Amino acid sequence: MSGSERKIRALREILQKPGNNTCADCGAPGSSSWFVVGSGLISDPEWASCSLGVFICLACSGIHRNIQEISKVKSVGLSHWEDHELEFMAKNGNEPTKKIYEATVPVYYYIPNHKDCQVLREQWIRAKYERKEFSEAGRNLIYEEGTRDGMLMKRGRDNGQFLNRRFVLSEREGTLKYFTKFDAKDPKAVIKVDTINATFKPEKIGNPNGLQITYLKAYSTRNIFVYHDSSKEIVDWFNSIRAVQLHYLKVAFPGATDAELVPKLTRNFLKEGYMEKTGPRDAFAKGEVFLGNKDHGYQIFPGLPSGTYHNGSWQHGITIKTPERCFLFTCETEEDQESWMKHFSDVMSVPMSPQEFAMEATFRHKH
Repeated sequence: MSGSERKIRALREILQKPGNNTCADCGAPGSSSWFVVGSGLISDPEWASCSLGVFICLACSGIHRNIQEISKVKSVGLSHWEDHELEFMAKNGNEPTKKIYEATVPVYYYIPNHKDCQVLREQWIRAKYERKEFSEAGRNLIYEEGTRDGMLMKRGRDNGQFLNRRFVLSEREGTLKYFTKFDAKDPKAVIKVDTINATFKPEKIGNPNGLQITYLKAYSTRNIFVYHDSSKEIVDWFNSIRAVQLHYLKVAFPGATDAELVPKLTRNFLKEGYMEKTGPRDAFAKGEVFLGNKDHGYQIFPGLPSGTYHNGSWQHGITIKTPERCFLFTCETEEDQESWMKHFSDVMSVPMSPQEFAMEATFRHKH
Protein backbone atom coordinates (compact mmCIF):
# COMPACT_ATOMS: atom_id res chain seq x y z
CA MET A 1 0.00 0.00 0.00
CA SER A 2 1.43 3.39 -1.03
CA GLY A 3 1.79 6.27 1.41
CA SER A 4 -1.05 8.23 -0.23
CA GLU A 5 -3.38 5.22 -0.17
CA ARG A 6 -2.62 4.68 3.50
CA LYS A 7 -3.46 8.30 4.30
CA ILE A 8 -6.70 8.16 2.31
CA ARG A 9 -7.70 5.08 4.24
CA ALA A 10 -6.83 6.76 7.54
CA LEU A 11 -8.92 9.85 6.69
CA ARG A 12 -11.82 7.67 5.62
CA GLU A 13 -11.78 5.85 8.96
CA ILE A 14 -11.61 9.14 10.88
CA LEU A 15 -14.55 10.58 8.93
CA GLN A 16 -16.67 7.58 9.84
CA LYS A 17 -16.44 8.33 13.56
CA PRO A 18 -19.65 9.70 15.15
CA GLY A 19 -20.07 13.44 14.66
CA ASN A 20 -17.41 13.85 11.99
CA ASN A 21 -19.91 13.78 9.12
CA THR A 22 -21.33 17.21 10.02
CA CYS A 23 -19.74 20.62 10.43
CA ALA A 24 -18.40 21.03 13.96
CA ASP A 25 -19.44 24.69 14.08
CA CYS A 26 -22.76 25.15 12.25
CA GLY A 27 -23.98 21.56 12.04
CA ALA A 28 -24.25 21.59 8.25
CA PRO A 29 -25.07 17.99 7.38
CA GLY A 30 -22.65 15.96 5.36
CA SER A 31 -23.58 13.07 3.16
CA SER A 32 -21.28 10.63 4.97
CA SER A 33 -20.01 9.75 1.52
CA TRP A 34 -16.53 9.58 0.11
CA PHE A 35 -14.92 8.45 -3.10
CA VAL A 36 -11.46 8.48 -4.56
CA VAL A 37 -10.52 10.55 -7.58
CA GLY A 38 -6.97 9.92 -8.74
CA SER A 39 -4.87 10.16 -5.61
CA GLY A 40 -7.35 12.29 -3.66
CA LEU A 41 -10.25 11.59 -1.33
CA ILE A 42 -13.47 13.50 -1.97
CA SER A 43 -15.52 13.68 1.21
CA ASP A 44 -18.35 15.60 2.85
CA PRO A 45 -17.43 17.61 4.96
CA GLU A 46 -14.63 18.57 2.58
CA TRP A 47 -12.60 20.70 5.01
CA ALA A 48 -10.89 20.32 8.35
CA SER A 49 -8.90 22.32 10.87
CA CYS A 50 -5.85 20.19 11.49
CA SER A 51 -4.78 22.40 14.40
CA LEU A 52 -8.14 22.16 16.22
CA GLY A 53 -9.02 18.63 15.17
CA VAL A 54 -12.46 19.31 13.67
CA PHE A 55 -14.20 18.78 10.34
CA ILE A 56 -16.01 21.82 8.97
CA CYS A 57 -18.11 22.94 6.01
CA LEU A 58 -16.97 25.23 3.20
CA ALA A 59 -18.66 28.32 4.69
CA CYS A 60 -17.13 27.85 8.14
CA SER A 61 -13.74 27.03 6.65
CA GLY A 62 -13.65 30.58 5.27
CA ILE A 63 -14.11 31.95 8.80
CA HIS A 64 -11.39 29.66 10.15
CA ARG A 65 -8.98 30.98 7.51
CA ASN A 66 -9.38 34.43 9.06
CA ILE A 67 -8.04 33.18 12.40
CA GLN A 68 -4.90 31.54 11.02
CA GLU A 69 -3.02 31.91 14.28
CA ILE A 70 -5.45 29.39 15.79
CA SER A 71 -6.88 27.34 12.95
CA LYS A 72 -5.00 25.74 10.07
CA VAL A 73 -7.47 24.70 7.37
CA LYS A 74 -6.90 21.84 4.97
CA SER A 75 -8.91 20.16 2.28
CA VAL A 76 -9.76 16.65 3.42
CA GLY A 77 -9.22 15.14 0.01
CA LEU A 78 -6.86 17.43 -1.86
CA SER A 79 -4.32 18.67 0.70
CA HIS A 80 -1.15 16.84 1.71
CA TRP A 81 -1.57 15.44 5.22
CA GLU A 82 1.35 14.75 7.51
CA ASP A 83 1.29 11.67 9.70
CA HIS A 84 1.19 13.74 12.91
CA GLU A 85 -1.80 15.70 11.57
CA LEU A 86 -3.70 12.48 10.87
CA GLU A 87 -2.88 11.22 14.36
CA PHE A 88 -4.17 14.48 15.84
CA MET A 89 -7.44 14.29 13.84
CA ALA A 90 -7.91 10.65 14.88
CA LYS A 91 -7.33 11.49 18.54
CA ASN A 92 -9.73 14.45 18.49
CA GLY A 93 -12.56 14.93 15.99
CA ASN A 94 -15.79 16.91 16.29
CA GLU A 95 -17.38 15.41 19.38
CA PRO A 96 -14.33 15.34 21.69
CA THR A 97 -13.34 18.87 20.61
CA LYS A 98 -16.82 20.20 21.31
CA LYS A 99 -16.56 18.89 24.86
CA ILE A 100 -13.56 21.17 25.31
CA TYR A 101 -14.56 24.35 23.47
CA GLU A 102 -18.30 24.18 24.20
CA ALA A 103 -18.05 22.90 27.76
CA THR A 104 -19.81 25.84 29.42
CA VAL A 105 -22.00 27.43 26.74
CA PRO A 106 -24.79 29.30 28.61
CA VAL A 107 -28.29 28.09 27.84
CA TYR A 108 -29.32 31.53 26.58
CA TYR A 109 -26.41 31.82 24.10
CA TYR A 110 -27.64 31.44 20.53
CA ILE A 111 -25.77 28.66 18.76
CA PRO A 112 -26.14 29.30 15.02
CA ASN A 113 -26.81 26.68 12.41
CA HIS A 114 -25.84 26.49 8.75
CA LYS A 115 -28.87 28.57 7.74
CA ASP A 116 -27.91 31.52 9.91
CA CYS A 117 -26.11 34.60 8.64
CA GLN A 118 -22.34 35.07 8.46
CA VAL A 119 -22.04 37.40 11.46
CA LEU A 120 -23.62 34.89 13.86
CA ARG A 121 -21.50 31.99 12.63
CA GLU A 122 -18.30 34.05 12.66
CA GLN A 123 -18.74 35.28 16.23
CA TRP A 124 -19.71 31.79 17.43
CA ILE A 125 -16.48 30.40 15.97
CA ARG A 126 -14.37 33.24 17.37
CA ALA A 127 -16.04 32.99 20.79
CA LYS A 128 -15.21 29.27 20.93
CA TYR A 129 -11.70 29.04 19.57
CA GLU A 130 -10.24 32.55 19.65
CA ARG A 131 -11.67 33.96 22.89
CA LYS A 132 -12.28 30.54 24.49
CA GLU A 133 -15.36 31.87 26.23
CA PHE A 134 -16.87 28.46 26.88
CA SER A 135 -13.83 26.37 27.79
CA GLU A 136 -13.78 26.92 31.52
CA ALA A 137 -16.41 27.24 34.23
CA GLY A 138 -16.82 30.41 36.25
CA ARG A 139 -15.67 32.75 33.51
CA ASN A 140 -17.30 36.19 33.59
CA LEU A 141 -19.12 36.66 30.29
CA ILE A 142 -20.04 40.09 28.99
CA TYR A 143 -23.60 38.92 28.28
CA GLU A 144 -24.26 38.33 31.97
CA GLU A 145 -23.32 41.74 33.35
CA GLY A 146 -26.98 42.68 33.83
CA THR A 147 -26.71 45.96 31.97
CA ARG A 148 -25.40 47.13 28.63
CA ASP A 149 -24.97 50.72 27.47
CA GLY A 150 -23.70 51.70 24.04
CA MET A 151 -24.26 53.27 20.66
CA LEU A 152 -25.90 51.58 17.69
CA MET A 153 -26.78 52.89 14.26
CA LYS A 154 -30.59 53.07 14.09
CA ARG A 155 -32.66 53.55 10.97
CA GLY A 156 -34.96 56.57 11.10
CA ARG A 157 -38.67 55.84 10.89
CA ASP A 158 -39.43 58.60 8.40
CA ASN A 159 -36.35 59.21 6.27
CA GLY A 160 -34.74 55.79 6.45
CA GLN A 161 -31.34 57.24 7.32
CA PHE A 162 -29.19 55.55 9.95
CA LEU A 163 -28.22 57.72 12.91
CA ASN A 164 -26.13 56.98 16.00
CA ARG A 165 -28.39 56.29 18.97
CA ARG A 166 -27.70 55.31 22.56
CA PHE A 167 -29.24 52.03 23.76
CA VAL A 168 -29.43 50.86 27.37
CA LEU A 169 -30.35 47.30 28.37
CA SER A 170 -31.24 46.70 32.03
CA GLU A 171 -31.80 43.33 33.65
CA ARG A 172 -33.04 44.94 36.86
CA GLU A 173 -35.70 46.96 35.04
CA GLY A 174 -36.37 44.34 32.39
CA THR A 175 -36.18 46.97 29.66
CA LEU A 176 -34.34 48.10 26.56
CA LYS A 177 -34.30 51.88 26.13
CA TYR A 178 -32.99 54.08 23.38
CA PHE A 179 -32.17 57.78 23.40
CA THR A 180 -31.97 60.23 20.50
CA LYS A 181 -28.89 61.83 22.08
CA PHE A 182 -26.22 60.30 24.26
CA ASP A 183 -26.80 62.81 27.06
CA ALA A 184 -30.61 62.87 26.75
CA LYS A 185 -32.36 62.45 30.10
CA ASP A 186 -35.54 60.87 28.79
CA PRO A 187 -35.56 57.84 26.49
CA LYS A 188 -37.34 57.94 23.14
CA ALA A 189 -38.70 54.45 23.82
CA VAL A 190 -38.84 52.03 26.74
CA ILE A 191 -39.25 48.46 25.54
CA LYS A 192 -40.07 45.61 27.89
CA VAL A 193 -37.78 42.67 27.28
CA ASP A 194 -40.63 40.17 27.41
CA THR A 195 -42.09 41.73 24.23
CA ILE A 196 -38.80 41.76 22.28
CA ASN A 197 -37.87 39.51 19.42
CA ALA A 198 -34.49 40.15 17.82
CA THR A 199 -33.29 38.49 14.65
CA PHE A 200 -30.52 39.20 12.18
CA LYS A 201 -31.77 40.51 8.85
CA PRO A 202 -28.70 41.74 6.92
CA GLU A 203 -30.43 41.78 3.52
CA LYS A 204 -33.44 43.72 4.77
CA ILE A 205 -31.34 46.26 6.68
CA GLY A 206 -28.63 46.57 4.03
CA ASN A 207 -25.76 45.84 6.41
CA PRO A 208 -24.06 42.50 7.18
CA ASN A 209 -24.45 43.27 10.92
CA GLY A 210 -28.09 44.30 10.66
CA LEU A 211 -30.38 43.37 13.56
CA GLN A 212 -34.17 43.70 13.54
CA ILE A 213 -35.72 44.29 16.97
CA THR A 214 -39.47 43.66 17.02
CA TYR A 215 -41.59 44.59 20.03
CA LEU A 216 -45.09 45.51 21.15
CA LYS A 217 -46.25 49.02 21.85
CA ALA A 218 -49.91 49.73 22.64
CA TYR A 219 -50.74 46.24 21.38
CA SER A 220 -49.21 46.95 17.97
CA THR A 221 -46.03 45.58 16.44
CA ARG A 222 -43.11 47.97 16.08
CA ASN A 223 -39.69 47.40 14.53
CA ILE A 224 -36.29 48.93 15.14
CA PHE A 225 -33.53 48.31 12.60
CA VAL A 226 -29.98 48.67 13.92
CA TYR A 227 -26.42 47.70 13.15
CA HIS A 228 -22.91 48.21 14.46
CA ASP A 229 -19.70 48.31 12.45
CA SER A 230 -18.27 45.69 14.83
CA SER A 231 -19.75 42.26 14.27
CA LYS A 232 -18.70 41.25 17.79
CA GLU A 233 -20.51 44.25 19.29
CA ILE A 234 -23.84 43.53 17.58
CA VAL A 235 -23.73 39.83 18.43
CA ASP A 236 -22.85 40.73 22.04
CA TRP A 237 -25.97 42.93 22.14
CA PHE A 238 -28.04 40.09 20.72
CA ASN A 239 -26.90 37.55 23.31
CA SER A 240 -27.13 40.11 26.12
CA ILE A 241 -30.79 40.61 25.24
CA ARG A 242 -31.29 36.84 25.37
CA ALA A 243 -29.57 36.65 28.77
CA VAL A 244 -31.82 39.37 30.20
CA GLN A 245 -34.89 37.69 28.71
CA LEU A 246 -34.01 34.40 30.35
CA HIS A 247 -33.56 36.14 33.71
CA TYR A 248 -36.98 37.78 33.31
CA LEU A 249 -38.65 34.48 32.41
CA LYS A 250 -37.08 32.69 35.37
CA VAL A 251 -38.56 35.33 37.68
CA ALA A 252 -41.95 35.31 35.95
CA PHE A 253 -42.17 31.50 35.74
CA PRO A 254 -40.10 30.15 38.67
CA GLY A 255 -41.22 26.56 38.16
CA ALA A 256 -40.26 26.37 34.50
CA THR A 257 -37.17 24.54 33.28
CA ASP A 258 -34.52 25.93 30.97
CA ALA A 259 -35.79 23.59 28.25
CA GLU A 260 -39.21 25.24 28.50
CA LEU A 261 -37.91 28.81 28.65
CA VAL A 262 -35.13 28.92 26.05
CA PRO A 263 -37.52 28.51 23.08
CA LYS A 264 -39.26 31.69 24.30
CA LEU A 265 -36.13 33.80 23.84
CA THR A 266 -35.38 35.65 20.62
CA ARG A 267 -36.07 33.40 17.69
CA ASN A 268 -35.90 33.44 13.93
CA PHE A 269 -39.11 33.96 12.03
CA LEU A 270 -40.53 30.74 10.62
CA LYS A 271 -41.72 32.75 7.65
CA GLU A 272 -41.87 36.43 6.80
CA GLY A 273 -43.70 38.00 3.90
CA TYR A 274 -46.85 39.70 2.67
CA MET A 275 -50.48 38.68 2.64
CA GLU A 276 -53.56 40.80 2.08
CA LYS A 277 -55.78 40.99 5.13
CA THR A 278 -59.53 41.06 4.67
CA GLY A 279 -62.45 41.01 7.07
CA PRO A 280 -64.50 43.62 8.94
CA ARG A 281 -63.67 47.29 8.36
CA ASP A 282 -62.98 47.88 12.05
CA ALA A 283 -60.39 45.12 12.29
CA PHE A 284 -57.11 46.44 13.62
CA ALA A 285 -54.67 47.16 10.82
CA LYS A 286 -51.55 46.06 12.67
CA GLY A 287 -51.26 43.58 15.46
CA GLU A 288 -50.70 39.98 16.42
CA VAL A 289 -52.71 36.82 16.15
CA PHE A 290 -51.95 34.29 18.86
CA LEU A 291 -51.71 30.79 17.37
CA GLY A 292 -52.37 28.03 19.86
CA ASN A 293 -52.71 24.29 19.61
CA LYS A 294 -55.39 22.81 17.35
CA ASP A 295 -56.87 20.95 20.34
CA HIS A 296 -57.70 24.30 21.96
CA GLY A 297 -59.85 25.80 19.23
CA TYR A 298 -57.22 26.95 16.71
CA GLN A 299 -57.74 25.85 13.11
CA ILE A 300 -56.63 26.78 9.63
CA PHE A 301 -58.48 26.30 6.34
CA PRO A 302 -57.68 27.09 2.72
CA GLY A 303 -59.97 29.65 1.10
CA LEU A 304 -62.33 32.24 2.57
CA PRO A 305 -65.83 31.78 4.02
CA SER A 306 -68.68 31.98 1.54
CA GLY A 307 -69.86 35.54 0.96
CA THR A 308 -66.66 37.20 2.19
CA TYR A 309 -66.17 40.65 0.69
CA HIS A 310 -62.68 41.03 -0.73
CA ASN A 311 -61.59 43.83 -3.03
CA GLY A 312 -57.91 42.85 -3.26
CA SER A 313 -56.15 41.35 -6.24
CA TRP A 314 -54.83 38.25 -4.49
CA GLN A 315 -57.21 35.31 -4.65
CA HIS A 316 -55.61 32.45 -2.70
CA GLY A 317 -57.31 32.64 0.67
CA ILE A 318 -56.45 31.41 4.15
CA THR A 319 -58.84 31.35 7.11
CA ILE A 320 -57.40 31.19 10.62
CA LYS A 321 -59.98 30.32 13.26
CA THR A 322 -59.31 31.14 16.92
CA PRO A 323 -61.65 30.66 19.89
CA GLU A 324 -62.71 34.32 19.56
CA ARG A 325 -62.89 35.08 15.85
CA CYS A 326 -61.67 34.30 12.34
CA PHE A 327 -58.81 36.06 10.59
CA LEU A 328 -58.90 36.14 6.80
CA PHE A 329 -55.91 36.53 4.52
CA THR A 330 -55.15 36.13 0.83
CA CYS A 331 -51.90 35.23 -0.90
CA GLU A 332 -50.61 36.25 -4.30
CA THR A 333 -49.88 32.70 -5.49
CA GLU A 334 -50.99 29.19 -4.69
CA GLU A 335 -47.39 28.39 -3.74
CA ASP A 336 -47.41 31.18 -1.14
CA GLN A 337 -50.72 29.91 0.18
CA GLU A 338 -49.40 26.36 0.61
CA SER A 339 -46.22 27.61 2.30
CA TRP A 340 -48.10 29.80 4.81
CA MET A 341 -50.60 26.99 5.47
CA LYS A 342 -47.79 24.56 6.26
CA HIS A 343 -46.13 26.91 8.75
CA PHE A 344 -49.42 27.79 10.45
CA SER A 345 -50.31 24.11 10.69
CA ASP A 346 -46.90 23.24 12.15
CA VAL A 347 -47.32 25.87 14.88
CA MET A 348 -50.82 24.65 15.72
CA SER A 349 -49.53 21.07 16.08
CA VAL A 350 -47.16 21.95 18.94
CA PRO A 351 -48.53 21.45 22.49
CA MET A 352 -48.93 24.69 24.46
CA SER A 353 -46.70 25.36 27.45
CA PRO A 354 -47.90 27.07 30.66
CA GLN A 355 -46.18 30.23 29.45
CA GLU A 356 -48.13 30.13 26.20
CA PHE A 357 -51.42 29.72 28.06
CA ALA A 358 -50.49 32.88 29.97
CA MET A 359 -49.67 34.65 26.72
CA GLU A 360 -52.99 33.50 25.23
CA ALA A 361 -54.84 35.06 28.16
CA THR A 362 -52.99 38.33 27.57
CA PHE A 363 -54.01 38.39 23.91
CA ARG A 364 -57.64 37.69 24.77
CA HIS A 365 -57.65 40.52 27.30
CA LYS A 366 -56.18 43.13 24.95
CA HIS A 367 -58.49 42.30 22.07
